[in-house]
Amino acid sequence: MSAPTTTDPPVAVGGAAAPWRRVLAQGRFETRAVLRNGEQLMVTVILPVLLLVGLNGAGFVELDTGGAARIDLLTPGVLAFAAMASAFTSPAIATAFDRRNGVLRLLATTPLGPTGLLAGKLVSVLAVQLVQVVVLGGTAAALGWRPTVSGVGLALICWLLGTAAFVALALLAAGTVRAEAVIALANILLVVLALGGVVLPADVLPGPLAGVVALLPSGALGAALRATLLDGAVPLGPLAVLAAWAAALGAAAARWFRWSA
Repeated sequence: MSAPTTTDPPVAVGGAAAPWRRVLAQGRFETRAVLRNGEQLMVTVILPVLLLVGLNGAGFVELDTGGAARIDLLTPGVLAFAAMASAFTSPAIATAFDRRNGVLRLLATTPLGPTGLLAGKLVSVLAVQLVQVVVLGGTAAALGWRPTVSGVGLALICWLLGTAAFVALALLAAGTVRAEAVIALANILLVVLALGGVVLPADVLPGPLAGVVALLPSGALGAALRATLLDGAVPLGPLAVLAAWAAALGAAAARWFRWSA
C-alpha cells in the first residue's frame, strides 16, 4: 500500500471521513429535513413571501417610505424576518426535540462529535438562508425592488451577525427549555420580535417603544438591512447591537446548553 500523498483526499486515521466532510454531510441532512418539513418550509420561505407580496400590495397600510419605492422599504425588513425564522425558529425546535429524544447525546459520541454537530446545524441554516435569499430576492425583483448595490456587502455582514445572534438564541432555548415549551416560545418570540422594528421600521412604533426595539437583535437587524440596502449607509449603531447580542448569547449558550434533557 502506498503512502498518502498531498493529492489524496483528506481522511482521518481508520478510514473515517474527514471532519469537514462529516460536517457537510450533517448539514445536507439537516437542510433536507427543514425543506421537506411543511411547517418549517411555511415559516422560513412561504410566510416571508406572503408578507412581502401582501404588504407591498396592501394599499390600506400606509407607510412613510421617505420617497423610496414601497418595495424597496419592505424587502430589507422581510429579509430580516426570514433570517430570524431560519436562524432561530427552525433550529430551536429541531434541536429541542433531538435533545429530548436523545439524538444529540448519541450524535455527540460519534466521529461527528459535539463541535461537528453544531457546525452541521450552522451549515444547514446558511443553506436554507441561501434558498430564502434566492426566492425572496427574485420575488422582490419581480415587484420592482432595486437595492443599493454599494450596500450589499455591508448587508451580508449584518446578515451574518444577525444569524450568529439568533442561532445562539436558538441553542440557548433548545438546550435549557423542554421541547414542548420551545415550540410555543420560538413561535411567540418570532411574532413578537417581527412586530418590533423588523418587517417595518421601529419609528412606526410609539416613541419609548421604538427606543427599546432598537436595542433588540431583531430591531437592529431590520434597521441594519434597511440602512445598507436602501441607502448604502454604514449602520454603526445596529452593527454594534448585533455584535453585542451575538457575543452575549453565544457565551450564554456555551455556558448553559445541555446535551440531554
